[in-house]
Amino acid sequence: MLAMFPCRPDRHERLIALAGTTGTMTLMVCASGGTTFALGALELADPGAATAALAGMRAAMVDNLGGALLHAAAWEIRGMAPNAQAARISAQGRLPDGTAVRQEAAFFARGLRVYQASVISPKIDRDAAETFFAGLKLIS
Repeated sequence: MLAMFPCRPDRHERLIALAGTTGTMTLMVCASGGTTFALGALELADPGAATAALAGMRAAMVDNLGGALLHAAAWEIRGMAPNAQAARISAQGRLPDGTAVRQEAAFFARGLRVYQASVISPKIDRDAAETFFAGLKLIS
């Protein structure tokens, strides 16, 4: 997976439980101008679990904000596996410190990996978000 971040990302790993499975999610994250850009990938043991994992990731994003889903639309990236849960969504809510935020995210899968790319900020810069999402590339 290749992503064009507007800043140098840090790499993090965390154990998560999602859709009946537990795994390590690898995250690349950076913050620039009050906006956080992130790309997460979770390796699945069963490719048949991708649909449930993507649905779980989408629901968790909105739940983590304690917010509301504003928009969802089908989304594709070249080379991804076709999946009904692949989407680009936007939500609004609050960070744990109470700051009101919006989050834009894309969810997709390829092989045994499911991905979440996101941009979160009190006020999302549309150009920066579109550049980030357009810069995502699945590589062999």
